Amino acid sequence: MPLRDGCRRQLQRARGLCLAAALCVLALALVSDASPTPVSLLGINYGRVGNNLPPPQAALPLLQGLGIARVRLYDPEPGVLRAFAKTGIELYVGVPDQCLAAVAEPAGATSWLKDSILRYLPDTKIVALTVGNEVLTGNDTALTRNLLPAMESLHGALAAANLDKQIAVTTAHNLGVLGTSYPPSAGAFRKDLLQYLCPILDFHAKTGSPFLVNAYPYFAYSDDPKGIHLDYALLEPSNPGVPDANTGLHYPNLLVAQVDAAYHAISAANSAAARVVEIRISETGWPSAGDANEKAATPESAARYNSNVMRLVAEWKGTPLKPNVPLRVYVFALFNENMKPGPASERNYGLFKPDSTPVYPLTYKPAHGDFTPGGNSTGGDNDYYDISAASREPTGFVCGKGMTLWVIASFLAAFAHSRVHMPVGGGHGRKLLWQEVLLPPSWLQPEVPRSSWGVMKSHAAPFFGSAMLGLFGTHINRTFDMEWEVLVDGYIGGLYFK
Repeated sequence: MPLRDGCRRQLQRARGLCLAAALCVLALALVSDASPTPVSLLGINYGRVGNNLPPPQAALPLLQGLGIARVRLYDPEPGVLRAFAKTGIELYVGVPDQCLAAVAEPAGATSWLKDSILRYLPDTKIVALTVGNEVLTGNDTALTRNLLPAMESLHGALAAANLDKQIAVTTAHNLGVLGTSYPPSAGAFRKDLLQYLCPILDFHAKTGSPFLVNAYPYFAYSDDPKGIHLDYALLEPSNPGVPDANTGLHYPNLLVAQVDAAYHAISAANSAAARVVEIRISETGWPSAGDANEKAATPESAARYNSNVMRLVAEWKGTPLKPNVPLRVYVFALFNENMKPGPASERNYGLFKPDSTPVYPLTYKPAHGDFTPGGNSTGGDNDYYDISAASREPTGFVCGKGMTLWVIASFLAAFAHSRVHMPVGGGHGRKLLWQEVLLPPSWLQPEVPRSSWGVMKSHAAPFFGSAMLGLFGTHINRTFDMEWEVLVDGYIGGLYFK
């Protein structure tokens, strides 16, 4: 006797739930035993304010040697963008300050995007536009007024080109936007900047783009060498760290304390954005030389700091306040730049001299093999992984969108981890129950709104990638955004639930 439609749907739902539960348990067990090798979240700033720098093609072997596949550029220089074509290197491309007035208008944004970005896609992998640099802490009030309109216009132009999901729009802030940064729990923005920062935070929350900070423990130490221990500023693991008496959290180094101060400032300024906005470090570094009064600028300290930054990122950890959000960091900088204005330290942040020789030896380097120019990067803002021979092996189970059993299992492990670390309702109310963790979102009504899934995705992505690398020991073919959307919409084993 044929089943009625309602019975069939209930049976399919039960089968799907059992499958989800089984796969989740399997995946969690596999992940816990796999000792996964995380993909690199390390990037580097490639500035070119010099008259003796090598051509951009010379940067590629240096990046390969460092295992870096993420680069931040300060402008859309055509020769540089062409040099990075078909390398798989992910680029943050700057919109120079002098362009902000033009791109603040929708027509200007569309024109700039066409001339400076679109012509290089898809060969050059551009994943974000950084609009201006440290605009709010400058003295140009016109730039300050144009910053958010420029961000909005560029995002609108990207949306019109169907690229808003591929290319984020953000801006990088000097940590001077904070009026208070110690202890981290007292972090607060300058009151005179709140009128600009609050709507910018709303923009980040709406579009899912990260909040970028240029964080330099070097400056904090230089300003107060007696009050801050050098090892704390250099991120030395042996340093005992500093507690935050207000929260009970322990800070092992100054960099994560600075990031958490920014998180607290976001929470104090815009509690809604605080639940969804991720902070990334767009610049950090330590100069290897300086003027006579810049005594902390030494090659020894620079080597220790940048080595420890690389180690910190490789540990795949977050901050004490956000332990499940691994730090994404862009080291400043690739080369020494001999034409930068200011004190001598400004011209000595590079890891390399213009002749491509190291300024100093690093005591820690990222694992090699994560990136090869000419291939695709591992991980990333678009979370793309190369395909491996192992992932091509048939498993006997393929879902309706062509994903293997292992992809679904790893997704569910990441999914479960993200769900148990986030309250329902995007941050309000109780935590999810374990039985609710296993349910696709279409079955959770009305407590988990659709808008909260972007946050869960960003939290789960690192665990997904680590799971896959741990299972196969190599890179896995997937586009995280696509597969995430497929799974949360209820495609499991070719069954679609509503």
